Amino acid sequence: MGDMANNSIAYSGVKNAVKETNHGDFGVTLAELRSLMELRAADALHKIQECYGDVHGICAKLKTSPNEGLSGNPADIERREAVFGKNFIPPKKPKTFLQLVWEALQDVTLIILEIAAVVSLGLSFYQPPGGNESLCGSVNVGEEEEESEAGWIEGAAILLSVVCVVLVTAFNDWSKEKQFRGLQSRIEQEQKFTVIRGGQVIQIPVADIIVGDIAQVKYGDLLPADGVLIQGNDLKIDESSLTGESDHVKKSLDRDPMLLSGTHVMEGSGRMVVTAVGVNSQTGIIFTLLGAGGDEEEKEKEKEKKDKKTKAQDGAAMEMQPLKSEDGGDGDEKDKKRSNLPKKEKSVLQGKLTKLAVQIGKAGLLMSAITVIILVLYFVIDTFWVQKRPWLAECTPIYIQYFVKFFIIGVTVLVVAVPEGLPLAVTISLAYSVKKMMRDNNLVRHLDACETMGNATAICSDKTGTLTMNRMTVVQAYINEKHYKKIPEPEAIPEKTMAYLVTGISVNCAYTSKILPPEKEGGLPRHVGNKTECALLGLLLDLKRDYQDVRNEIPEEDLYKVYTFNSVRKSMSTVLKNSDGSFRIFSKGASEIVLKKCFKILSANGEPKVFRPRDRDDIVKTVIEPMASEGLRTICLAFRDFPAGEPEPEWDNENDIVTGLTCIAVVGIEDPVRPEVPDAIKKCQRAGITVRMVTGDNINTARAIALKCGILNPGEDFLCLEGKDFNRRIRNEKGEIEQERIDKIWPKLRVLARSSPTDKHTLVKGIIDSTVFEQRQVVAVTGDGTNDGPALKKADVGFAMGIAGTDVAKEASDIILTDDNFTSIVKAVMWGRNVYDSISKFLQFQLTVNVVAVIVAFTGACITQDSPLKAVQMLWVNLIMDTLASLALATEPPTESLLLRKPYGRNKPLISRTMMKNILGHAFYQLVVVFTLLFAGEKIFDIDSGRNAPLHAPPSEHYTIVFNTFVMMQLFNEINARKIHGERNVFEGIFNNAIFCSIVLGTFIVQIIIVQFGGKPFSCSELSVEQWLWSIFLGMGTLLWGQLISTIPTSRLKFLKEAGHGTQKEEIPEEELAEDVEEIDHAERELRRGQILWFRGLNRIQTQIRVVNAFRSSLYEGLEKPETRSSIHNFMTHPEFRIEDSEPHIPLIDDTDAEDDAPTKRNPTPPPSPNRNNNNAADGAIHLTAGRRNKSATSSSPGSPLHSLETSL
Repeated sequence: MGDMANNSIAYSGVKNAVKETNHGDFGVTLAELRSLMELRAADALHKIQECYGDVHGICAKLKTSPNEGLSGNPADIERREAVFGKNFIPPKKPKTFLQLVWEALQDVTLIILEIAAVVSLGLSFYQPPGGNESLCGSVNVGEEEEESEAGWIEGAAILLSVVCVVLVTAFNDWSKEKQFRGLQSRIEQEQKFTVIRGGQVIQIPVADIIVGDIAQVKYGDLLPADGVLIQGNDLKIDESSLTGESDHVKKSLDRDPMLLSGTHVMEGSGRMVVTAVGVNSQTGIIFTLLGAGGDEEEKEKEKEKKDKKTKAQDGAAMEMQPLKSEDGGDGDEKDKKRSNLPKKEKSVLQGKLTKLAVQIGKAGLLMSAITVIILVLYFVIDTFWVQKRPWLAECTPIYIQYFVKFFIIGVTVLVVAVPEGLPLAVTISLAYSVKKMMRDNNLVRHLDACETMGNATAICSDKTGTLTMNRMTVVQAYINEKHYKKIPEPEAIPEKTMAYLVTGISVNCAYTSKILPPEKEGGLPRHVGNKTECALLGLLLDLKRDYQDVRNEIPEEDLYKVYTFNSVRKSMSTVLKNSDGSFRIFSKGASEIVLKKCFKILSANGEPKVFRPRDRDDIVKTVIEPMASEGLRTICLAFRDFPAGEPEPEWDNENDIVTGLTCIAVVGIEDPVRPEVPDAIKKCQRAGITVRMVTGDNINTARAIALKCGILNPGEDFLCLEGKDFNRRIRNEKGEIEQERIDKIWPKLRVLARSSPTDKHTLVKGIIDSTVFEQRQVVAVTGDGTNDGPALKKADVGFAMGIAGTDVAKEASDIILTDDNFTSIVKAVMWGRNVYDSISKFLQFQLTVNVVAVIVAFTGACITQDSPLKAVQMLWVNLIMDTLASLALATEPPTESLLLRKPYGRNKPLISRTMMKNILGHAFYQLVVVFTLLFAGEKIFDIDSGRNAPLHAPPSEHYTIVFNTFVMMQLFNEINARKIHGERNVFEGIFNNAIFCSIVLGTFIVQIIIVQFGGKPFSCSELSVEQWLWSIFLGMGTLLWGQLISTIPTSRLKFLKEAGHGTQKEEIPEEELAEDVEEIDHAERELRRGQILWFRGLNRIQTQIRVVNAFRSSLYEGLEKPETRSSIHNFMTHPEFRIEDSEPHIPLIDDTDAEDDAPTKRNPTPPPSPNRNNNNAADGAIHLTAGRRNKSATSSSPGSPLHSLETSL
């Protein structure tokens, strides 16, 4: 192939020489590269050989060196960006402020108000023709002329306040959007990728990658651009995000060298030359397709939601979900993703709030309707019945003005009743928390994760890096049959052994792992890459040897074969080919696993000697267990030689290669516990949160660390299991996972050691689905590895590690811990609980105002024909209690005391009994005050009564006092609302919240202006100082009254109801459930037509089954029960890594021995029928056929009658 390659280089050189003039002097055009990247596997190889010879040919044309990379000089970089584009996908345009205003105007209550205001305005300008006005009954049309002309003011004022509300809402939405985009770009800036420039390995932001860069790819990376492989070790890629194929694709120079952006590296490592970036990469092309139909796409979406028909292109959009904004700030895509796919279930808080808002809204609607009806009836009966007036044509406009006035009153009652500040409070509170959580090293990717965290009852944490410092050092070693408690002197180790150690460690650690000099004088050396490998390299430096010399001698491309580390192997091996044709393999890994494969060991003089199982048990007892019980990780180093004369081994058969090893050494690596962790775990336990450790480490090491952290305390009865043991206990005879079995284990389980990612996912799923306690558990999980993806997705809140985490893990997570520290999780819990409390505070305040305002408006209107609080005043009150209060109360900072109570859980109502007591108690006080003022105020203050005023009467002092006192009571009650658990001191920590203080003060000042200078528009007249003092005094009364209320024990008030429960499973309407199925299953759309026939057939079979049933009822019982929920079959339904359905596809590692590979993974089962409850037997039949295809899920042995039925199907 060599000469062929050379020929084709020469040939393609001629062919391309002609074109070179027009594309920035590179030997290849953008279009050529783009068309190359659209090919796969064999086609691509053929094309490369035909046009470029090999990868080095491409490098030559792109003017880059496969080993040194680009020079990195700015002019060259600029030129490349000009010719091939930048690695950036332009985000979708954000909504403009005007669009947001328009959206805010869509609010129903506002529309009703606008109409009322416009009608009111129109009528005030309409002058009825002069006539006998006394005919129109006791309707006084205003005493003075200018009064009737001032009729427009009310309408205008209403419109003005509507404008205020709209602007405030729009501004909030806008700032939220802006924050979200800021967050997006922050996430993007943090994404770095390793490239080689000028022979140096450096990390650059993803957006700076350009065509021609040589990029190093390793396990866990999310590829930021398209490229062609130059050199690879055992590279496997998950391309499901682009192709929907869940099988991992092996990449190698001779089979398939094409690496595509947006795909995940699941195993191995390698180097690639970047050939397409940004909009020209595969991800970019798809994004441009999506963005092209921007507006139409939106319309399509709307339509799709209505009629559920989906276009193929939309399928593509959903297929693309996991590629979100890796290469560009595509924040909007993120949003779309969230709205499109049912991310877990509706967050707990949203569920409760929606329900509560609907209840309140209904009550408000009822009240306002009754108000309007009573007013109209009273007026009609009084005018036409009691006074026996005829309806005169010329009086019609005047009557209509009255009706409009009544209508406006009704609407204001409604406006006050509907808590439209609720969504605002939630948004503000979440946005505020998210911003502040940034400072606490929590980067929140999904807003609702923040409040879910407050309900967390269990945290499954990794050990390394989260609970420990991830600063690994070798502290003990067993070399040449001697156990050194500290690192031996180099002289103590025989030369032969030393040679094995040095080469074994230098070559058999990823070349990306290295130890760099400290950044600051006197600091610790910096560990780059895998921390465990850095510890081993550090051991060489301690032995006064340099690993870099060996690496220079044996560069990475000379490694013959590499078996990279993964969670199934738990070891890594590298094969070297010697000059005489012999091979040597070095292996390192978990000590008990590698020792099992060792048949020899280096003796005291450095010569190999036989190593029997008996000796192995001795080493485990005397070396490994003592090391592990001190919390050390034990790693075994070994090697094996393949002599020159023999035929070359079958390298793909790993089990025959990595066996018969010779043990060089066993080392103990210390990873100290972070000093702040034990305290954080104590806080968690006090807050009612169980911390579990899930680790890949040895069980003794795990137990030792768990004791140091306080996850286990001496003398407690808790379980520590190994993955194998755990799996044995939770599976039945058929190997299926059973929920009942998990339920027996998880409440006591504290440490799961030697666990695979599947075990982690099984545990999380088991805890979440468990029904042992009446509260459903809310589980948070930390993860850093690629394979933690399923567990992070399944958990209620997934935390990814910002430093050690792979891109795949970050993509699946809800919150990224920027400092990888467990204490940050505790802070997240605190913030989550704070969000919940802030919203409860807001509700307590809001509902008090609601109750009072509605009752006042209602009774006032019914008794005096006119609401004591005018429409404009109501809107002002509404503004205080909705928008401003939500700002003030939602931004309370959290306190440590939040961690002293148990989590609320999913079913705890938003409004507890204590809060209900506060709401009703304060409402009672306020009503008494308002009604006293309303019906006796004129006597008390010796002023004119404002009751029964004519249509356009000037504002009265009487009603102004009522309004002013009402607002003062709200202001002081806002201070009361700061505490919701019945605490005495409502002022505690009030000055920590500047926003709260400024809002209360600001409201007070505006109120003074409104009353003193508001005049006609606000229906206010000026008040004297004495009247003001009385208003303020009555307002302050609420504080004293609050103290009185809190002395009444809540337990006595049995009659109080709670409100705002979470939605129970049973209450979710059928359609919503159906909708979920609808959203998830793409394949279903294709199957639709076929399914109709399928069901006809099934219905017939059903009838036959029923007949047979009559005879053999006992045999066929299984048919009526579709397989249990926990059968593996369900994991297999949607073969994608993206787990929107929260039933991850797992079988990759599920069979623990990855032997039975392809046949079980590609599983073409038809998705469960959309009409689940249509016919049970049919469902059973589907499940059974599905079961057949997947060994582990089948439940019928070939001889059984079921089997014959399946075959007939």
